[in-house]
Order: sequence, then C-alpha cells, then structure tokens
Amino acid sequence: MTRDYSERLIVQEVAPRDGLQIEAKWVETADKIALIDGLSACGFTRIEAGSFVSPKAIPALRDGDAVFHGIRRAPGVVYVALVPNVKGAQRAVAAGADELNLVMSASQTHNRANMRMSCEASLDGFAEIVRITNISLNGTVATAFGCPFEGRIDENRVVSIVRSYREMGMEGITLADTTGMANPRQVERVVSRVLEHVPAAALTLHFHNTRGLGLANVLAAYDAGARRFDAALGGLGGCPFAPGASGNICTEDLVNMCDEMGIPTGIDLERLIALSRTLPALVGHEVPGQLAKAGRNSNLHPVPDYVRTI
Repeated sequence: MTRDYSERLIVQEVAPRDGLQIEAKWVETADKIALIDGLSACGFTRIEAGSFVSPKAIPALRDGDAVFHGIRRAPGVVYVALVPNVKGAQRAVAAGADELNLVMSASQTHNRANMRMSCEASLDGFAEIVRITNISLNGTVATAFGCPFEGRIDENRVVSIVRSYREMGMEGITLADTTGMANPRQVERVVSRVLEHVPAAALTLHFHNTRGLGLANVLAAYDAGARRFDAALGGLGGCPFAPGASGNICTEDLVNMCDEMGIPTGIDLERLIALSRTLPALVGHEVPGQLAKAGRNSNLHPVPDYVRTI
C-alpha cells in the first residue's frame, strides 16, 4: 500500500521544560534563555519554555518567571508553560505565557505521585483555571498508553478524559506516553478513536523513547491522522515521578526521519543539529540523540587512500 507523506508533520519543542526538568545539574537562567532563543530560530511554531510548579518539586525549573521575561519572542511562535494548578496558572499568565499546558494522568496512581492529588481534584482545578484565564489552554493526558504503577490504561478512560477536557473548553489535547510504554498498533488504535472527538489540528502526541519505539510510534500516529508531535532537542527529558522514565523522542532525529521520507516539517535541520551539539556542555553529560553524533546521510566521508589503490 502506498502511503501519502505529503502533509506537514508539525514538530513542537519541549526540551526547555520536559527536557531540563529531570537534569541534576543546574542550568543557568541565561543559558535556558539562550537555548529557547536558539530554538526560536529553527522554525518551530510551539515551544514549551518552562513550568510554574513548586520549586521544591521541580527545582531545575524554579526560574520560570525570569525565563519567560527574558526570551526574545519570535513572530509566529507560541511559548507554552506547564502549570499544575490555579496558582501556577496565575504566575504563568503574569510572566507572559501564550498558552498553558494542564497535565493530568489517566492513571490515578501516577497522578497522585506526579501531582500529589487525585484525578478528580485535578479536574476541579482545571475547571477553575478555565474560568479565570482567557488564553489558550492545552490539556495533556499523561500515561495515556500505560502507567509504570498500574500497567495498561483502559482506552475508554483516555477517550473519556479527552472529552472532559474539550467540554471544559480546552482547545488543544495531548496524549502523552509518559514512560514509553506505547506500541505502534496501540497508538494507531487510540489515535483513531481520539480523532473522532478532536480535530487533527488540535491533537498532539507526546512520545518517549524509553523502549526504543518512539519514532515507530510517531509514524503509526501520523498514519492514523495525527499531525502534531512533541519532541526534545537531543532526546533530553523524563518524568521525575515515574520509575524507569527516560528521554523524549529526539527532535533532530525526528526531523531527520521526516526529511529522509519526504515528510515536510519546516524545521531548519542543520541549525537544529548545531544547537543539539551544544547540549552535552550545557547539561554535563552525553545526550541520547543519534543524529548529532552520526551526522546526516548526506554527510559523506572521504574515500580512504588504500581504496584508491585497489
């Protein structure tokens, strides 16, 4: 069967928030701002620039206000803040966030570990945020494909949460594979069901590469009709409150795959690779991404002299 890969795949960058939140080394505010400014020049339309959670819970992102005030706003780029509650939403709005990302897990156990509250309490808080804010809101369903505590998540529950988010008035929906438990068949099935309730332009998929299936899951979701995907520069990231969590799918690896397959993204891949190669010095360790290490397929190597003599 011939597949049509002519429609744009929209890549949304989350490294400044989801990527840095788990890092042990403190990244200076000025360096966070420089990273976001560098990403802004790569062609993204949406960058998750920080979060407004308790600094005790996520100390690596305790400078969210200063980061949002310090970045250079590129035309056409939406700068997103993750918020857990009304207080966080108020801080994010005051700091100039263009969009708020509200997160609740499909798993009760993970939501209590991650947000320190039940799913019902999270929904009550979201309703209040909807009531008091007038900027764009995105609702994320974390552990949508599996929970490290509870295992497989009932797909009907995921669809029900999505419908609740939309009924509240959230414009965007994200399905997050928080600890990389999804597989392509499952992804195609769940995405197809959710797209019965959410237009493709409003749906984002957020995959982690914990078990090596991240890019395969992207293709499964794209084939099912999804067009928006989160990714993190260098493959940084992971949830601090999920055992076994590892990085997001790598932005430059994703863009390279699309480039090789002829799927348009609008992202400047060479600029992205150069930015990714600065990450080890920034975070103090090697990062999981492959492309920045191996180079593109078009980066050919000189023929060895001994071959010329054969």
